[in-house]
Amino acid sequence: MPGTGPTVVLPGRPLTVGELFDSAVLLLRGQASILLPLATVLTAAEQLVLLPLRTAVGATGPLWWASDFGDLEIFWFLLALGAATEAMIILLLGNPAGRAAAHALVGRRFTASDAWGSGGRWGATALLCAAVGAIMLLASLLGPVWFLGFALSGAVASTLAVDRVAPVRAVKRSVALALRHGGRAAALRTLAYLIWWIIRVGLSWGTFTGLTALGLIPQSWAAAAAMLVWTAVNAVAYAALACLDAVAHLETRIRSEGLDIRLARACGAPRTTELLVTGG
Repeated sequence: MPGTGPTVVLPGRPLTVGELFDSAVLLLRGQASILLPLATVLTAAEQLVLLPLRTAVGATGPLWWASDFGDLEIFWFLLALGAATEAMIILLLGNPAGRAAAHALVGRRFTASDAWGSGGRWGATALLCAAVGAIMLLASLLGPVWFLGFALSGAVASTLAVDRVAPVRAVKRSVALALRHGGRAAALRTLAYLIWWIIRVGLSWGTFTGLTALGLIPQSWAAAAAMLVWTAVNAVAYAALACLDAVAHLETRIRSEGLDIRLARACGAPRTTELLVTGG
């Protein structure tokens, strides 16, 4: 197996919850130059998409809470749309994150040419992104159903980009993996989201409030400044969640499919990510 020291992204064995979080951080740190610029562009676009609805309900930063709940239907749709865009961005980031994790598992370096070159299945990823976005929008409009949709969709990007399954099977396989071992991956993804949600709100509110108190943000620039703060914070959070999805996917396969055994038996052959393909 590749190196098994404490600084290895994926040591090729079942991991504890704490080790999975550590692995995700290591993956993000190693691929920051690829993931964070893409995440920043996507989160900036998200802020612009949500802006008209925020304006319609009088929501102001940094928490974007509606000032008038007379338009409750619009505000509820705003929350649902925000949940859907979050899921879509994490899925798009999950494509390079998943392939980077796969490279780490087989002991190969993942570069920008690997991320954007041929074989990334970006077209299929975009189609699944739209499908998952629609599913998450509907689930979010139904309230608590959002938790179920989010928990079960974490492996969609990795099943497509790493396992190389057909797009029509990616969502089904993601659900199956999430439910294995008593729903371990599903629970882990939900826990990670809640932790990052607290961090995001705390950082965004604290940063915006601190800069406002120091007089560094004119009132006329308050909305734009709040959007910039959320863009920066969300970029890191979404990339971190995508990295967690990536390492959790491979770790689940190690636990339930003997992926570590397959890699160990290939000791006489070059280690490539083709060893991780399930096909279909």
